[in-house]
Amino acid sequence: MKPQTHGIKRLVHAVRYSVDGWKAAFKDEEAFRQILLLTAIAVPLAFVIASSWSETVLLILPLVICIITELVNSAIENVVDRISGEWHPLAKKAKDMGSAAQFTAQLFLALVWAGFLLARLL
Repeated sequence: MKPQTHGIKRLVHAVRYSVDGWKAAFKDEEAFRQILLLTAIAVPLAFVIASSWSETVLLILPLVICIITELVNSAIENVVDRISGEWHPLAKKAKDMGSAAQFTAQLFLALVWAGFLLARLL
């Protein structure tokens, strides 16, 4: 067991672990890379089409939710795969629920952006 760290040292370690997680997701998860690409396109667009800071944040928020959800979904898939390579109904259920969470986040993203753009056009 690793010794406990406290204060700034713990924070530095936590940031390093988080960066390692981002790197692993970028390297190994195509869906994560796709969401990052969409985010890289949509965030500047949000700054252009929004007329206030609040609108900008509300357009960016579903993108961030999709990134977070994909990280959690990938973590679930990795843990399930690590525990056993055999098919099990609970493993399928866990993976399907992670996928459903990401699908829900993406639906939210689509609805927010479509609603915003429709309101702008009408």
